Amino acid sequence: MLTAGESHGSQLTAILDGCPAGLEIVADVLDQDLARRQKGFGRGARQQIESDHVAIVSGVRYGKTTGAPIALIVGNRDAGNWGDILSVEAGVTAAKPIRVPRPGHADLGGHLTYGLDDLRDVMERASARETAAKVACGAVAKALLGEVGCSVVSHVVAIGGVRAQIEATPELLRTVDADQVRCLDPEASKGMCDAIINAGQRGDTLGGVFEVVVYGFPPGVGSYVQGDRRLGALLAAAAMSVPAMRGVEVGLGFACAALPGSEVHDEILIDEHDDYRRATNRAGGIEGGISTGEPIVLRVAMKPIATLLEPLASVDLDTGLPTAAHVERSDVCAVPAAAVVGEAVVALALAEAALERFGGQTVSEFTEAIAAFRLRIKRR
Repeated sequence: MLTAGESHGSQLTAILDGCPAGLEIVADVLDQDLARRQKGFGRGARQQIESDHVAIVSGVRYGKTTGAPIALIVGNRDAGNWGDILSVEAGVTAAKPIRVPRPGHADLGGHLTYGLDDLRDVMERASARETAAKVACGAVAKALLGEVGCSVVSHVVAIGGVRAQIEATPELLRTVDADQVRCLDPEASKGMCDAIINAGQRGDTLGGVFEVVVYGFPPGVGSYVQGDRRLGALLAAAAMSVPAMRGVEVGLGFACAALPGSEVHDEILIDEHDDYRRATNRAGGIEGGISTGEPIVLRVAMKPIATLLEPLASVDLDTGLPTAAHVERSDVCAVPAAAVVGEAVVALALAEAALERFGGQTVSEFTEAIAAFRLRIKRR
């Protein structure tokens, strides 16, 4: 996947390469995930301006992928409100440059790395608006995984200091989008909304934790032979590619460090279908860098959004003198939306790993290879 575009430019563009031929793709299905990404209590005014829709411009014919690179476009409706501020042409009157970086954002790092004198050039590309392109591509990956009975879902575990006390089940996860913070625990959901309201009144922001759960992913994907082929490493890298993500754990995660091995490792058994199974799933579906066939469970920590209405201290790049950080339109909390983005990047990483493991230039070759593998590893 390769994406291009700025937060307030005319569009986001994504090119997705390597998708097998014969996969049914409909723009309306991709739009459903784009709409889910825009929802969530605590989002800012931008979400009332944008109504994201994807245009499929190549790699799909008559509703099915051709095997060629897929090009997707998500327009930015808000771009029309910005005039020539992001003009690609020379000769227009330049906008007043932004010269005060925000703590917690890429502003200062982009200035130092790329020598960009106007921090607007950093802000536009570092913005989480780019995740709309990720979600569109992730919807394609979800469709491919769906061909082998695999689903990728998410829910919010915590926002601020409020944590859900209800564990995810497939039945509950089917209803999670009905909750305004995508939380499975109604009582915790109310507390999360209250915390977001209080933070907004203070001019502050909140982060949190979301969980991505993958059902039906085949065993035997990944490897222990090289570190960069471990499935957990691939998924952690995918999660950390999303702006504002600060930590990833698989299964029990950090809780493992406080427990004895007898309470961490999953006992192995044979089920009624002659398949290997685990008595528990503390490993989160990954053991030795390889998928086990159990649900893959990742939790991802998101830091609070960097733009505060009550700004933190910063420095003016022109004078070197202390001043309040730049203020840009933003959200109070975007954890529910980040969970949808988490689904997308996890789906992309799993689809790529599965294609590397099982191959297939067509969807039928891919699905048949997985079916044959599942049959081969049964205990007879």
